[in-house]
Amino acid sequence: MIDKNVIKTAVEEWLANNEYYLVDVEMTADDRIVIEIDHADGVWIEDCADLSRFLQEKLGDELGEYELEVGSAGIGQPFKVVQQYRNHVGKEVEVLKQNGQKVQGIMKSVSDDGLQFCITAKEKQHVEGKKRPVLVEVDKTFNISEVKYCKYLLAFK
Repeated sequence: MIDKNVIKTAVEEWLANNEYYLVDVEMTADDRIVIEIDHADGVWIEDCADLSRFLQEKLGDELGEYELEVGSAGIGQPFKVVQQYRNHVGKEVEVLKQNGQKVQGIMKSVSDDGLQFCITAKEKQHVEGKKRPVLVEVDKTFNISEVKYCKYLLAFK
């Protein structure tokens, strides 16, 4: 049985020569190793195949009976690493807070340590001189600890 850290180290070696970054390595109960990588401009299938070949050459027999899957972090999936938050600055995201409240807005910034991020959302507020609430852009800051997930919001417009 191969150790997860051995796989991560080998993946990091391949990543050192590329602009990709590691999102996740998962070893499933049904003997699969699932590796997710990402890139600011998206992931090319050729690069996934290249990483897969690299791992098979590097680890060879250590992989044993495991089935190796290399792919991109799925679009619309919750972010797992800080770099994903940074890559989505200026893009529309959905945040689900621990209390169940959903907030949609434009990712504005991510703290250097990745523990906080800010989005610009629209919310109804009472404005002096107006009878009804109006939509106003408001910056909302979130601590990672208060968020169940944050993900890119697919818009079909």
